[in-house]
Amino acid sequence: MGTEAGKPISVKGYVLDSACAFTKNLKKPISTECAVACAKAGSPLVILSDEGTIYWPIAETTPSSGQNERVLPFAGKKVAASGKVFQRGGSSALVIKKDRATVQSELNSLASGAVATNVTVTIGSPFGRESRRRPIPRSHSFSTAG
Repeated sequence: MGTEAGKPISVKGYVLDSACAFTKNLKKPISTECAVACAKAGSPLVILSDEGTIYWPIAETTPSSGQNERVLPFAGKKVAASGKVFQRGGSSALVIKKDRATVQSELNSLASGAVATNVTVTIGSPFGRESRRRPIPRSHSFSTAG
């Protein structure tokens, strides 16, 4: 039986192609190039969590859309993503609400001169747990590199 409403979750793990996640029993991708090549050849990308759970990124919209384009920049890399998890028949699917790409996009907009009143900033490592939403003064400058 599937969950009727997704439950909020934060996931840390590697983005890799689904075939390798299942057939090779990997704990992390062979390489970024390999994960990208498989994704471009049509293999759906998944998130393999640190605990070993495989999460299929899905859209919450109907009609639905593939999520490879959204997660392709992270193929072969470790990620932290938050969203809603749906489970059915032993499979887990994740509707990603916030990922590092979204945060980076916000930072790039600010760097290009856009004005924002709030931005989510991850404190500590890229996979840290603490995030804060706070105003950014107009005079504040920062680098989006790294």
